[in-house]
Amino acid sequence: MRRVRKGIVADIAVFLGAAAFSVLSVDGVGAPVGAVEQAVSAAACAALFLRRRWPVQLAVVLLVTGWFAHLVGGPTAVAVFTVAAHRPLRTTAWVAALAFAPLPLFMARGPDPDLPETGSATTFFVIMAGSIGWGLYVRSRRQLLASYAERGRRQAREEIAREMHDVLAHRLSLLSVHAGALEFHPGASPAEIERAAGVIRESAHQALDDLRGIIGVLREPDGSGTADGAGGRPQPTLADLPRLVEESRDAGMRIVLEADDDAVSAAPAASGRTAYRIVQEALTNARKHAPGTEVTVRLAGGPARGLTVEVSNPVPAAAAVVPAIPGAGQGLIGLTERASLAGGDLEHGRAGGDFRLRAWLPWAA
Repeated sequence: MRRVRKGIVADIAVFLGAAAFSVLSVDGVGAPVGAVEQAVSAAACAALFLRRRWPVQLAVVLLVTGWFAHLVGGPTAVAVFTVAAHRPLRTTAWVAALAFAPLPLFMARGPDPDLPETGSATTFFVIMAGSIGWGLYVRSRRQLLASYAERGRRQAREEIAREMHDVLAHRLSLLSVHAGALEFHPGASPAEIERAAGVIRESAHQALDDLRGIIGVLREPDGSGTADGAGGRPQPTLADLPRLVEESRDAGMRIVLEADDDAVSAAPAASGRTAYRIVQEALTNARKHAPGTEVTVRLAGGPARGLTVEVSNPVPAAAAVVPAIPGAGQGLIGLTERASLAGGDLEHGRAGGDFRLRAWLPWAA
């Protein structure tokens, strides 16, 4: 409703401006103006209310009318501006050609008596060129703002995709490991079955909670939410790293944690959250592709040297009893993007018989 009201106000303002221009043109002619030309001028001003629906047709009609009626210059300029602002460049070029083609006829038929013929032609040329140029500027600025908005939407989607992958991949890999263990160990004791079922139930509940939080961000009416906000829920930091390690150990992983206590407690929230996600994804990858191997997590840093995260595990020589969980390969790509956005870097690959992931983050990320 507000947008419609603004459009009506703009149309009225354009109508009044074109009418004022026509009145000033009457004074500038210095000769009596016939009733027919006055009526044509009034009709041209009124026709501007149709410029949004039929901009090209209106511009063509007014340009042709301008060959015979001196007072439609104002409405014609508005119509040409509308074409340049709202139609493709090719259409604008054709309208511009039509506007400038009759310049010799304009000079010969009705030059301004107060100016030489070349001055009258120059006046018309400047008005049309100014209208087209201003319309092209408005069009390009609108496209620029639209590209900024689309870039913001794309960035928000990428953030949400990274967050969903990092959170849900960790939870679902826990589910898969324990479900696979139950499948491939039918003779497990009741205690082992109960323990695995408890981890499956807890991981499923946490995955649902995380998913609800991310969906809540998508449903934000003002679009102000981000994936890192997760619907207002507190995000993990390095202080939550021991709990993450314990969850993975409960899933049967063997993990050695070598963390600098000062770095864990004093790391800034942003860099700490990024480091947590890096460790989380690294543990998920180890659980998927190297089940049963020992994973070493090292974390150290300080204000002067930044925050360093290193996760390594032996590359398995043969397939484990429980098949590796398939992955799409997006996790490491997302981690590299996370580290880069935080101002750091991340590298990963084989080093000897180990797979090693190492990330450096600025302390004030």
